[in-house]
Amino acid sequence: MNYQIFAPADCTATIALPTSKSISNRALIINALCNNAIPVENLSSCDDTRVMRQAFTGNDRTIDIHGAGTAMRFLTAYYAQVEGSRHTLTGSERMKQRPIKILVEALRALGADIDYTSREGFPPLDICGRQLTGGELTLPGDVSSQYISALLMIAPRMRDGLTLTLTGEIVSTPYIEMTLGMMAHYGIEAQRTGHTLRVSAGSYTPTPFSVEPDWSAASYWYEIAALSPTGSVVLPGLTPKSLQGDARIAQLFEPLGIETLFSSDGAKLIKSDIHTTEYRCDLSEQPDLAQTLVVACCLLGIPFHFTGLQTLRIKETDRIAALCNELIKLGYRLLSSDNSLTWNGETVEPEAHPVIRTYDDHRMAMAFAPASFRFPGIEIADTAVVDKSYPDYWTDLTRAGFTLFPTQKGDTTL
Repeated sequence: MNYQIFAPADCTATIALPTSKSISNRALIINALCNNAIPVENLSSCDDTRVMRQAFTGNDRTIDIHGAGTAMRFLTAYYAQVEGSRHTLTGSERMKQRPIKILVEALRALGADIDYTSREGFPPLDICGRQLTGGELTLPGDVSSQYISALLMIAPRMRDGLTLTLTGEIVSTPYIEMTLGMMAHYGIEAQRTGHTLRVSAGSYTPTPFSVEPDWSAASYWYEIAALSPTGSVVLPGLTPKSLQGDARIAQLFEPLGIETLFSSDGAKLIKSDIHTTEYRCDLSEQPDLAQTLVVACCLLGIPFHFTGLQTLRIKETDRIAALCNELIKLGYRLLSSDNSLTWNGETVEPEAHPVIRTYDDHRMAMAFAPASFRFPGIEIADTAVVDKSYPDYWTDLTRAGFTLFPTQKGDTTL
């Protein structure tokens, strides 16, 4: 289904955000390693977390994780250490194009029995669980942080534990810190020496845990607050003391005219008088915020140069290419490289009735919907993609005063 979207004259709203899928999926893995002794509270309802839960509750040997990259990486490592088990992990056609060789080779070096069922280096995977020996392992620091987190979480189950050394530039560090923080919550502390992490063999301690609201989801409301002529947005439950690196969005939107006021009730986003004339930023630690910031800067007329985007090429889609393809429809010509996006202010004639492709990528849909402030009636294609992380996104937009018109015959206005 497509939606044609019209923004309100201004946006004043209180929005209950979904809980974090990044935290939820880590909590599910660690809780499984605790034999699910104490259920995790406040789990995300998104598709990525749903497929993780189904993997643990179902009895099928073949597990289809659809487009959930986190689930593919985490479950590959998890099932590799479940002695006596055998599972096949598969997914969507896009998932079968996303490389996983680095993780598979790392697990094999630690004693895992994993085979590719089709193309070398890509899912589907056939996994025979066994006791992993563990030991020493070296990985480049610029690989997906999900590979690193997957290995760290199962490290206590390895016979010799795991000594993991990361070389070169380390990207997405906050996600690694999130993993280590959650492991510590469950009683496993990693020892650090420079870029080396040491996790000894041991057992997690079953502990109550509740998932916090999702800062990545909050980013779209920062974009809405920045584009809305007036108004404010309240996001209950958000705290600056978060496990999530994407909490940095509060600082990243300050140059775009949004101030965050924290209280015991959460975060309130209000307009400020600060407006930068050019935005330059390294997003290597918050790559999931790139689409929000790129679209927001274009719509605000602020030239930018964002770097640290190398992991965007292997996400749900090639996000760098997708942003270039869709923003030209709105009249913004971007320049790209393998790890950067630049807009120097160059514009072309926008399309009269732009339809934004989402490329089976939830963040494309959510980042472009606020463009309705500048392009009334902009159409977002395949809107169900938001179920991956924020199932209630469209409902929350209507609560905030947006009007959504489904373009398929027989549907009604939301």
